[in-house]
Amino acid sequence: MTSVVERLSGDKPVFSVEFFPPRDPADEAVLWRAIRELEPLDPAFVSITYGAGGSTRDRTIRTTGRVVQETTLVPMAHLTAVDHSVAELRNVIGWYAAVGVRNILAVRGDPPGDVNGEWVRHPEGLNYAEELVRLCRELGDFCVGVAAFPYGHPRSADLDEDTRYLVRKLRAGADFAIAQLFLDADDFLRLRDRVAAVGCDTVLLPGLMPLTTRRTLAKTVELSGAPVPAAVARRLEPFLDDPVAFRAEGVDLVTEMGQRLLAEGVPALHFYTFNRSKATREVVGRLGLVPARA
Repeated sequence: MTSVVERLSGDKPVFSVEFFPPRDPADEAVLWRAIRELEPLDPAFVSITYGAGGSTRDRTIRTTGRVVQETTLVPMAHLTAVDHSVAELRNVIGWYAAVGVRNILAVRGDPPGDVNGEWVRHPEGLNYAEELVRLCRELGDFCVGVAAFPYGHPRSADLDEDTRYLVRKLRAGADFAIAQLFLDADDFLRLRDRVAAVGCDTVLLPGLMPLTTRRTLAKTVELSGAPVPAAVARRLEPFLDDPVAFRAEGVDLVTEMGQRLLAEGVPALHFYTFNRSKATREVVGRLGLVPARA
C-alpha cells in the first residue's frame, strides 16, 4: 500500500511523522538517524516539508526520493504555491511523480519572511490551496492532503469562514486533512465536529508535538496561533526551571492527549518531530501504536 488513505484504512489506529529537509550535511545526518530509528515502527507515512517560496524545494525532492529508494517508508511531499508559477508547480509535481511519490500535501503557504505578511500571488501562479489540489489531481494519480486549523487560519475572519475554506479544499479533490498543532484535544474535536456539521465526510488527522523543552512549547504556541491553555500552563509551570521534569511532564501531557483522541476514534496521530525521534518513539510506544515486532 503506497497511498496515505490506504495506509489509514486498517482496523487499528496508526501514527505518522513529519520531517523537514536538511540545511547542511550535519542536519542530514540527524535527519537520517531519526528516519532509521522510526522506520522499524512502521509509521503510516512520513511527511517532508517544503520551505516558503520553494526555498528548500530541491532538498525536499532529494530527501523524498531517498525515502522512496532507500527505505520501506511511505513518503508524502509538501507543495506550496508561494512564489511559483503554474509552470514551475507542474514541474515540481512531475519531479515527485518521477521519483515515485504518490502523496502530496497541497498548501498555499505563508509569505516568505513574515508568516503574517500580505499574501501576494505569483503573476502566473495560484491564489488558493484548492487550486493547487486541482492541479495535483489533473497531473497524476496522487493522494492529496491539505492543512486544517483548529483555531482558524490567521487570515480567516472567524471559524465558520475557516471551515468553509477547508471544505472547499476537500471538495476540490483532497483525500484528507492534517490539523495544525493544538494543546487541548477538545479544540481538535470541535474542528472535526464543524467539518462534519456541514456534511463533509473526510479523514482528519490531529497534529501533535511532544513537549520536551520550553522551546518546543513556544514553537507549539507559535504554530498553533493560540495561547497555552490554562490547564496546560498550570501543569507545566512548576517545571519551567527543571528540564528533566519538564520533559517528563510534557511527554505525559501529549501522551494523554493522544489517548483522548484515540478514544474519540481518530484513525491516526501525526507527529511533528523537529527531525528527532526519541520523544515520538516514547509516545507512540506508550499509546500502543507500534507493531509487536518493533
